[in-house]
Amino acid sequence: MDAIDQKDQKILEALKQNSRQSMHQIAKKTMIPVTTVFNRVKRLERLGVIKAYTIEVDQKKLGKILSGYILANVDYNDLKKYNYSQKGIAELIAKLPEVESVTIMAGGTDLIIAVHVASIEELSNFVTDKLRNLGGIEKTNTLIALEKVK
Repeated sequence: MDAIDQKDQKILEALKQNSRQSMHQIAKKTMIPVTTVFNRVKRLERLGVIKAYTIEVDQKKLGKILSGYILANVDYNDLKKYNYSQKGIAELIAKLPEVESVTIMAGGTDLIIAVHVASIEELSNFVTDKLRNLGGIEKTNTLIALEKVK
């Protein structure tokens, strides 16, 4: 893979702040010529460094005022019974509408599930009715986010 240098890093940082910026705006912010910015962005896309351009949704404006993280452990014997792997159960959980992301972990926790919901009751229902009733989920620990800084 081609090396990523300081100019690439500056361009990536600008895109992370706002992926809808024009090449001219990125060039101005990074003080890199616009043609260079354009060519480097195309190269970063071709290399797979830039995988997608996405949006950041204000969940509160959608009525989802509560964000949480659920630390989940799986029962591997149970997973075998349902013919799932750890990745398979993570993919199943990721399809639930409350779920923002699922991360497979090493260490004391198997999965970290980020959720956005409208209330404590909705969070409780998600954990007790949906998540804990999935075959293969052994234990959960729910954390409520107070504020997202970055």
